[in-house]
Amino acid sequence: MNEILFFGQNQYPKFIKNKSNEIKKPIQFKFEKQNENEKQIKQIASSYYSTIFLFENGKAIEYLNENDSNENSEKIQIEENIQKVSVGYQNEAILTIEGNVFAKGYDINSKNPNEFINISSLIEDTNDRIIQDIVSGYQTIYLLTSNQNTYGIGYNFDGQLGFDSVTLKRTEKPILMMKNVSKIFSGNCSNHIFLLNSNQELFGCGNNEDSQIGLGESRKQEFKIQKLIKIQNIPKGKIIDIQSSVSFSIMLIENENPKRKLYSCGNYKFNGLGKYEHSYEFTEIKSSLFENDDDILDFSVGNAHTLVLTSNSKLIVFGYNSDGQLGTGNTKNQYSPIQIELPKLRFNENISNYHVYCEDNRSFLYYSPSFSNLEEDLIRLFRRKEFCDISFKTENGEIIEAHKLILKYRLNQNQNQNQIEIEKLQEIISNKSIKESNQIFEMIYSNNSKINPKLYYEIKEIINLNEKIEETMKRIYLNENENEKDFIIERKEKQYKFPKLILIMRSELYRGMFLSVINDTSNKVTDYSELSNKSFQIFEYWIYSNQIKDGIQITKEIIEEIEIGIDYFQLNQTNPNLFDLLIKKFNNQN
Repeated sequence: MNEILFFGQNQYPKFIKNKSNEIKKPIQFKFEKQNENEKQIKQIASSYYSTIFLFENGKAIEYLNENDSNENSEKIQIEENIQKVSVGYQNEAILTIEGNVFAKGYDINSKNPNEFINISSLIEDTNDRIIQDIVSGYQTIYLLTSNQNTYGIGYNFDGQLGFDSVTLKRTEKPILMMKNVSKIFSGNCSNHIFLLNSNQELFGCGNNEDSQIGLGESRKQEFKIQKLIKIQNIPKGKIIDIQSSVSFSIMLIENENPKRKLYSCGNYKFNGLGKYEHSYEFTEIKSSLFENDDDILDFSVGNAHTLVLTSNSKLIVFGYNSDGQLGTGNTKNQYSPIQIELPKLRFNENISNYHVYCEDNRSFLYYSPSFSNLEEDLIRLFRRKEFCDISFKTENGEIIEAHKLILKYRLNQNQNQNQIEIEKLQEIISNKSIKESNQIFEMIYSNNSKINPKLYYEIKEIINLNEKIEETMKRIYLNENENEKDFIIERKEKQYKFPKLILIMRSELYRGMFLSVINDTSNKVTDYSELSNKSFQIFEYWIYSNQIKDGIQITKEIIEEIEIGIDYFQLNQTNPNLFDLLIKKFNNQN
């Protein structure tokens, strides 16, 4: 069942019927149609023109902000299951489980702004069309591909695409902005963008009129940053999230404690900054409400207000409050953070499953467990290049990456026939479109037979559907506890995580390996806590590849350490030549 609390502007659309246009305290929101109320909410995305509710089953409905009629909601008609939704000021973007992005809006398709089009298919590089994340800005949409490249589409009047706004005012095709990007951050009404690379270096561009990019006082007069620029003086720690409004930005950072803190920059006059002073770079939002042992679980930024949810079930708010969007019971603005009283929550025993979401002058608090949808996890896994070791080329020339280890298991458990079965799959894939190929992989990785029946029967003979492994994967991957998805090795002062899914596959494929691990409720195994760093590198690489990485220097001590591992993990059975390889490398070096 859904649990959604709503407060703020209750007009266009009118979410709560028979109530005023200003909801000043959180009250429960229910969907108009009973069948929608039976689905678990996964995400909310909203802006001035529309609000989208995404459900765990991959379907979504949108409320149009065009009128105040009773029939202002409708299902979004996308054939593929939806993974994420994003709403900007004049656009909507839908990311599907297959990695496609469908979008609509004046800034995307001026000829027919109400029609969804596949904008990911417009990327010129056909090998860069699988998308893993989307973010909407004021009149721009940003795409992060599986190859860690960021593209932008829409308006560029403030340089938010990273190009001179005189040369490029607008594009209806995604253009490459930056490579080697791990995360993208923006806001549904902001004209600036942040890109984080794999080295935790932050870059930004776009509107900087209120110093909302955080470049420092020396650059406060640069109102348009029309080229991606590295942002200096970032607070120490891991950047978890950045959310932006028109005139300010708020950053969530996790330091070494680990403790999460909020930092903001921009114009204080719009209140959502959390302090009564202009900030030209990211500085901490200080309040006694953040100084206790509780940690920040989630936060969200609206047009001029901010909501923060903590692990002690506090809802902390600050900013503009013209429509009651702070939930304080009045319309008084709050420059500094204050805590508001919440009604009793149905699932308050697990506050980490709650999320906050703001847009314009509205606010939501909703229950959404951290779903690890089995299909999404598996399909996302075979697109992660660091895990992939086999490629398939479709009829239209696009490349699909896959994980040979999992395919070997799913296609056939007989080692002697693995190559033959994969070649059969290769032959089928080469004659299919990218969409059909993704459907085939969805079936292989998830047992989902809800695909074209012709495709199902075409490949069913080469697929071995094993109920035991399906039950094991679901037990691990449908569990709400995020930590139970990882196999953790404690090493001195650090923890190393390995996806249990891969370990389970290896266990099922090679028999007996890691069975103790997947049944270990503590998720901690210390057998290898004292391995040297070099030995651990070998061990880590072997987990994913069943090989020893070329270039790693092998010493006698490492061989002795790994020999213990070979006995414990039955390495000599899974790859009989591996130990010989270690000995050979050692002998060659001596």
